[in-house]
Amino acid sequence: MRIATLAAVAVIGMAVNATSMAQTQSPTPASAPPSSFPAWAYPWVPDFKVTPADDVPQHVPDSTASFTIKQERDLFFVPDWHPEDHPAMPDVVAHGRMPDVRACGSCHRAAGTGGPENASLAGLPAAYIIQQIADYKSGARKFAGPQRGPSVLMTAIAKASNEEEIKAAAAYFSALKPAANIKVVETDTVPVTQIARVFYMLVKDGGSEPIGQRILETPVDAAQFEHRDTRSQFIAYVPKGSIAKGEALATTGGAGITTPCITCHGPDLRGVAPIPGIAGRSPSYLVRQLYDFQQHARAGSAGAPMGPVVEKLSHDDMISLAAYVTSLTP
Repeated sequence: MRIATLAAVAVIGMAVNATSMAQTQSPTPASAPPSSFPAWAYPWVPDFKVTPADDVPQHVPDSTASFTIKQERDLFFVPDWHPEDHPAMPDVVAHGRMPDVRACGSCHRAAGTGGPENASLAGLPAAYIIQQIADYKSGARKFAGPQRGPSVLMTAIAKASNEEEIKAAAAYFSALKPAANIKVVETDTVPVTQIARVFYMLVKDGGSEPIGQRILETPVDAAQFEHRDTRSQFIAYVPKGSIAKGEALATTGGAGITTPCITCHGPDLRGVAPIPGIAGRSPSYLVRQLYDFQQHARAGSAGAPMGPVVEKLSHDDMISLAAYVTSLTP
């Protein structure tokens, strides 16, 4: 089975066990804001090795299409396994523009589903998407963790994109329906995993280990996800009790720890235009954004209102919020 993500394949490298990644963090009291970044949410092994690309046709479930690994690794091409799931893609989404504007769908997928390594764009308000590209362009939106490939590439693409391309991509993705593709499971133990460049995958016959203070988000079928199938499913393992704690934080603010998420994102957390919906989105992505806001790496238009929301959040609070929000229907 091929195990490298095709979402932003540029440089690949050796696998690292998720536990060793998590153990690099210093324990943080639940009552205090974190002083070090949540390493588990920023998986990044840039020299992870993969087998060479070939011209052998590949297939995924419930699709008559076939694409080769070479095609799937071409960031100016989008493997469209299920064209019936979405309207026609604008050129910037399907092909991009050489040499600097990669196809939006190559990372965010044809149906905007994205993956744990980046963002799901389906259903986000067009105005919000446009503003985020503007923030990447201006440098107002950065990232607080390591310089991972997806973030670096996104910044470069944003700076190279023109107004027409940005509007076309925003209109396309905002019209898509977000997919409910993540199952949240509360547990004390999780399967042993390794990092395949920017996401976690199960180690065959690897056994289990304590979950610790983290969320483990992994595709159900790593090969299917590698092929960038928009119908790929994921499991998010979260610590026991985190969903209930996250619900309390999201709906009441947790006695002054934060501002209730429902205040801005709506009672069902599906968004109130132009504020984006967050229900059902990747917990890895959500934690990265909470931490980026807390560290003032996201200083764009969303930075000011989110500042007081995240100021007092601990790592444990972020995990709980993400667990609850992801468990909701998008």
